[in-house]
Amino acid sequence: NGSSLGMAWRASHILVKHEESRRCSSWKDVEGVKIRARSKEQADEILRGYRAKILAGEAKFADIARTESDCGSAAQGGDLGNFGPNEMQLPFENAVKSLKVGEVSDIVHTDSGSHIIVRTQ
Repeated sequence: NGSSLGMAWRASHILVKHEESRRCSSWKDVEGVKIRARSKEQADEILRGYRAKILAGEAKFADIARTESDCGSAAQGGDLGNFGPNEMQLPFENAVKSLKVGEVSDIVHTDSGSHIIVRTQ
């Protein structure tokens, strides 16, 4: 449950996959047609729009995650549960560690795609 050495975090994320993602398919795009046609820059632009709406109070993080995230965690509003060191890709873990609880990250790139993250614990 991510409790190694007593260090654990909890976060939610919105993942937008793109042509450079290690797995170019998702629950939203089983064949990966849209994902393969999306550049990394386009994915980042989509996330900038989501982030702006969240920060302006126009939308809730979990609501956008539920309908727009390419991760299976979308069903839980993007919630990834508790995790500890070395359980997530390093850029993701480093971003979560740098956030205050409730803070929304800027865009984070991993092998999975482009993310925005909110630290919840």
